[in-house]
Amino acid sequence: MPITEEQFVRLLRSFADLDFFSHSNTPTIFIVYAHDNSQVGTANANHVHDIIEWLLAIRSRTVSDKSPLLWYTEDRHPDSAPARNILNNQFRLLPTCSSPDSVVNSKRAIGRDGSAAVREQVRQSGNNNITLDRHFVVPFGRNENFVDREPILQQLLQRIPPDANKDDCQRTAIEGLGGVGKTQVAIEAAYRVRDEHPACSIFWVPAIDSISFEKAYCKIGNALDVQGLDDGEADVKLLVKDALSRESIGSWLLIVDNADDLELLFNDPALADYLPFSRKGSILFTIRNHEAAVRLDIGKYIITLQEMNDKEATKLLQTGLKENQTSDTKSTAGLLKFLANLPLAIKQASAYIARTGISTTKYLNYCKSSDKMMAKLLSQDFEARGRYRDINNPIATTWLILFNHISRDMPLAVRYLKFICFLAEKDIPVLLLLPGEDELIVDEAIGILKGYAFISDRDNPDAFDIYRLVRLAMRNWLQKNGEWQEWSINVIQQFAGKYPYPEHKNKDVWMTYLPHGQAVIALREGSVAKEAKTRLLSYVAISYLMLGKYEKAEQIWRQILELREAVLGREDPETLTSMGNLVFVLNRQGKCEEAEQIHRQTLELTKAVLGREDPGTLTSMNDFANVLKSQGRYEEAEQMIRQVLELREAVLGREDPDTLTSMNNLANVLKSQGRYEEAEQMIRQALELREAVLGRENPDILNSMNNLACVLKSQGRYEEAEQIHRQTLELYQKVLGREHPDTLISMHNLAETLRHQGKYDEAEQVSR
Repeated sequence: MPITEEQFVRLLRSFADLDFFSHSNTPTIFIVYAHDNSQVGTANANHVHDIIEWLLAIRSRTVSDKSPLLWYTEDRHPDSAPARNILNNQFRLLPTCSSPDSVVNSKRAIGRDGSAAVREQVRQSGNNNITLDRHFVVPFGRNENFVDREPILQQLLQRIPPDANKDDCQRTAIEGLGGVGKTQVAIEAAYRVRDEHPACSIFWVPAIDSISFEKAYCKIGNALDVQGLDDGEADVKLLVKDALSRESIGSWLLIVDNADDLELLFNDPALADYLPFSRKGSILFTIRNHEAAVRLDIGKYIITLQEMNDKEATKLLQTGLKENQTSDTKSTAGLLKFLANLPLAIKQASAYIARTGISTTKYLNYCKSSDKMMAKLLSQDFEARGRYRDINNPIATTWLILFNHISRDMPLAVRYLKFICFLAEKDIPVLLLLPGEDELIVDEAIGILKGYAFISDRDNPDAFDIYRLVRLAMRNWLQKNGEWQEWSINVIQQFAGKYPYPEHKNKDVWMTYLPHGQAVIALREGSVAKEAKTRLLSYVAISYLMLGKYEKAEQIWRQILELREAVLGREDPETLTSMGNLVFVLNRQGKCEEAEQIHRQTLELTKAVLGREDPGTLTSMNDFANVLKSQGRYEEAEQMIRQVLELREAVLGREDPDTLTSMNNLANVLKSQGRYEEAEQMIRQALELREAVLGRENPDILNSMNNLACVLKSQGRYEEAEQIHRQTLELYQKVLGREHPDTLISMHNLAETLRHQGKYDEAEQVSR
């Protein structure tokens, strides 16, 4: 006779008190279902009481969980096979890997007092859908210190559960720079899907190489009890793909981590061919290479993971550190900015700080001390849960692997990366890059670097940025591979050829190139590129001079002078030109005594080497006259300027810009002596000619306008002076910018003119 309902309830209650596990660490659910055919199992009815007695006999286990558990007799009690067979005939007590055709899940019902819900489930079992075993094959534990990145997680959780699209096996990708935290986000997403979708199995596959991919597939196959895995000639990947592609296996989420290597994914044998398809499945990729995402046909469901915000980055850095190690908030914020809020770099820094007991202040000082020190820090290994044990953790190592991939797949892209790592980080013009075979190959190379997130777009489509840490990692790579010297020479020579001679008319170009020029002139060039570097140094110095950054210009002119004296000798014309340029910039800073000392030497040498009427000699005389004027030696200055003006008119012509400069300088000396009418006449001549030759918005024109207004003010003609000062200031702000020294002088002159008219409020407003 069949088992009675009372006996069945006794059986379930017995199981409710058991603490029984199918595997050593993972509790599972006790599931029972009944056949529609009441005749099944009748022959074994006499053994039911024996079965119940056997179950009661093993109730001595410690009760830790009152929820029902799955009975997996093969692993835990080999002698229970007869009992298992009986229950299997009558009620199908499930092993973990079986696939019954009708099931009732008694998880909640058994744990409650009373059996009504249990009886109801048993009666309805023939009409219910089956509940298949859920698997969670993820090699990482949940990160208790995970820093919430809710916006990205919410996007994922709306997309990656299999039931989000019941008509397709959807594909989704988390894309971003290596070290930005893609794997950590994927781990957290896996656990959230597990919690929110109890029927969904979750599998994790690293696509680092073919071996790791196949090992992970083998684990999935074992979990699914796929037959034939042990056959030496079996294609494990194909067997598992076929198993996951069967909808009878149930719903699943497959996470493919580090799907970056194009050769591994798409060359024969292509791992992409082993990705399953099931309308009950979903695949999530973590990807550093945008091209891989495109070729995997993910479409619009590529979710870009950016660096952490300041709050998230601070929380991650502070994890595991003592309060006093991050108490200097300014240094802590500075360190995070230096590390670009990149999670892996922050974790690496935090591990080093924790291990050594230093503060964020000291670590930041290390970072700023030199590229060599920073590269050393980036290469420090550290322990990190949620990362693969057979792969080094340092962020430098992470990127070196990718550099090698790019070098194999697109050599031009790596050449670009080697070049731009010597430039400044921001606003790198595409025009600076080496030409490719054609525009298409250039676009592809730049696209690959953007795809790996090594460089990023700007609002200006003709320029891009490189991440600071990527730049340092590539420089480190060049050092390790013995390519540093070759590429530093290459960059100096190429960049020197690109940098234009600084003039007002091409200011937009050299202003863009200037930060990169500053980075390149810091390189040690070797003897091969000395000439190119000296030319580049000169152009950068002139650029700073035109911007009114006299201290920077002075530093570079001293460097140039030292180089030219060492290579060309003291009497070489180029050396003498460098001495004159240094004197000019010293005089603009009010360092008149040093300027005079150097200039007397320069002038004598210039006359001896070039001759009295050479334009270089005349320039030297003109600059020396300015030094004398700055010292208040007006008569000496006037005498020398008149000589220069006379010679320039004879040699260069009256309308030459240098001749007009001498006229302007003479007017200034006359004004300084109180000879205002002569000065005004000379300035008006110079201004008229300069406007005709140079155009109204040239800085030399503005200098003449400013001088004319000052002469008018000195004569008490304040209204005329104010009008010209206003025009001059407006043009200075437009042409040179608000912070240029000449703009500030013009602003001061206008304010003084207003004060002379009693317009004190307006003068104060202008001075602000």
